[in-house]
Amino acid sequence: MPVCSLPSIPSISPPSTTVFRSPIMAAHHHCDSLDNYPVPLSPPLPLISKDIELNRAMSASSKSSLFSLSRSDVLHEDEWLIALNKPQGVYCETILSSVQSLVNDCVCGSGTQSKKTEFHLANRLDRDTSGVILVTKSHKVAAKLVKAFTDHKVRKTYIASCVGQAPKWKKMTIKSGHGRSKFGAWRVYAAKDVGRTLPGGSSVRDMETLFEVLSINGDQCNQESSEIDIVVEEKSSVELVGNKVAVLVRAYPRSGRTHQIRLHCQYLGFPVKGDVKYEGVYEWNGRVYDGHQLHAESLSFEHPMTGSSIVINAPLPSWATQG
Repeated sequence: MPVCSLPSIPSISPPSTTVFRSPIMAAHHHCDSLDNYPVPLSPPLPLISKDIELNRAMSASSKSSLFSLSRSDVLHEDEWLIALNKPQGVYCETILSSVQSLVNDCVCGSGTQSKKTEFHLANRLDRDTSGVILVTKSHKVAAKLVKAFTDHKVRKTYIASCVGQAPKWKKMTIKSGHGRSKFGAWRVYAAKDVGRTLPGGSSVRDMETLFEVLSINGDQCNQESSEIDIVVEEKSSVELVGNKVAVLVRAYPRSGRTHQIRLHCQYLGFPVKGDVKYEGVYEWNGRVYDGHQLHAESLSFEHPMTGSSIVINAPLPSWATQG
């Protein structure tokens, strides 16, 4: 059984660098030169994902309509902000709309007069991602925290349960591009394409994640602790050799792109369990997944008003301690 205690944020010493290349991309680059748009390097959304995602969205809407926060969901609170443990399958907007009632109940219970507070989401999590979500209590604090997130001064860790090819490394930093394809889906792009224009007028942005393997098939990872870098330039060359394995990883995103960890796990050959949008297994060992297994484990930042160091940890879901 792996131990998922929160470590200090690791420092990165100069690692070896691997660039993924594939000769079959020559034709794609030829087409790229014709329409002048970068070519996405991750595959399009699987056909199976459309109906499954629709059903999940309907289920989440129903669940969210009945959801209310309790004091047990509070991870941290002071006069400026409140951190909560978001469950899987609930929308961020539901969390935000529930905060006022939670605070009012607490105030009424203390016998003091309640007043209207302007709550704002400082960060967002995908519908099926659980874990730390931060809500501010004023416009001023919201602006400061949004800037901290934008400037990458908030450190984040995630736990992901995946299925795919067993990694041959203990730690890896992957750097790539990120953007929407002409069909609107988020895709991985080459690092060299960062800054180039995409269909619709947006541009490719940089995306970087450090991964640490915690366990493979429930056994602690015994790979050497050396770190490698992957700079994405071509389609993934990872091919499944033998049977798929269960992989538990901790992710340290260094940028804040939409679906970043999910996209990078897909590219590296071990998509997140249940993440049908990015080739994750829908069924594994007899179990059908009603959402992906990704958990926002921690946030670390400088308090926007006091300047003190804040570390907020969300309890790990059962799947993160079972491998």
